[in-house]
Amino acid sequence: MHIRFCFLSATLAAGFGLLAFPSAAPAQNPGSELIAAMELPEAPRAQQTPAGGQINQQEQPRTPQVFLAFDTSSRGDAIPLTAGQKLKLALRSATSPFAFGKPFVVAGYHEVLDQDTGFGWGAEGYGKRAGAAYLNSFDSTMIGDGILPSLLHQEPRYFRLGYGTVRHRGLYAVAQVFRCHHDGARQWEPNYSNLGGNLIAGALSDLYYPSDETGAGQAISQGMTSIAWSAAGPLFAEFWPDISRKFLHKNPTHGLDAQADAAKKQAQEQQK
Repeated sequence: MHIRFCFLSATLAAGFGLLAFPSAAPAQNPGSELIAAMELPEAPRAQQTPAGGQINQQEQPRTPQVFLAFDTSSRGDAIPLTAGQKLKLALRSATSPFAFGKPFVVAGYHEVLDQDTGFGWGAEGYGKRAGAAYLNSFDSTMIGDGILPSLLHQEPRYFRLGYGTVRHRGLYAVAQVFRCHHDGARQWEPNYSNLGGNLIAGALSDLYYPSDETGAGQAISQGMTSIAWSAAGPLFAEFWPDISRKFLHKNPTHGLDAQADAAKKQAQEQQK
């Protein structure tokens, strides 16, 4: 329990710390003045691609099938998605093999730490924990990546950086848990959709957890766990192409990372 509390506290403290610093750019969207500058690099800006082409790319991700990332793009041309497209991508993410596999890891983690005792033990208890963990994940994905982004006009996709130091790219990836772009805008704003989706999913968990495991504390704990877990997806999506190129000799981005790096270097040369 102590390890889990420290992990959640560190992740959330780092994320809200990013929100605590004022933005370096003038605010154009509500709440954008809360977004951290922290020398985090901007998402790469690429040539424009028709919206339909972007959706096709989203639905045919290049990551391994067990780690499908339908809400990740290596392109920087963020043409806004319609509400229907956001819901479609959220549903495909919520029903991907990774979405079904993660709950079994979470269930084992909870069982090792002697949590959710109301589910019992053995195969039956493990299955119930896994089922509850999947419902948490499904709810948070559909609400945080589909429903709320449609209502709040926020961008649910993660746009990879693809260049720079490991530290900068790692910070950029983790920051997406707490910040996002408004539809069609380059300004950062608080990621109300992701944070709200995870917290709402935590509250809904009262409907299917044993009575001795429910209440405000349980809801907040489940929401915080979902927020912490939501950092894993961007981190994997950011660095998987590098791992693939180095060890599998395959380039999942088909040169987009190289283009973004070249554009960044060219911009730096022009500024000198």
